[in-house]
Amino acid sequence: MSAKGVNKVILVGNVGTDPEIKQMPNGNAVANLSLATSDSWKDKNSGEQQERTEWHRVVFFNRLAEIVAQYVNKGSKLYLEGKLQTRNWEQDGITKYSTEIVANEMQMLDSKAQSEKPKSTKIKMPKMESPIA
Repeated sequence: MSAKGVNKVILVGNVGTDPEIKQMPNGNAVANLSLATSDSWKDKNSGEQQERTEWHRVVFFNRLAEIVAQYVNKGSKLYLEGKLQTRNWEQDGITKYSTEIVANEMQMLDSKAQSEKPKSTKIKMPKMESPIA
């Protein structure tokens, strides 16, 4: 029996900038955004509250990207699930790498008082291979 690995990411955070929306040559939508997650703790030595923010690059494809384009903006609070994926490309003879979260499920967590968006929209995309190599 061969063991398969697990590649699953679950994040809850705030969108840092308005999503960047593009169209692939086949007409399918792609949305990119940065999501901030924060950890907080009390420093053992000083007793002061500490906080650290991590930024995550997230990419959405097809119908989920269209929904992101329509409903998500800077400051939106999102729950998302996806997988880590690293892509590479050549730029000026140098190989560059980028690791992103490819989202396949999203739930908007904003209340109507915070935005004009629906209070909670949960979308699950069918499993499919992304066009990123």
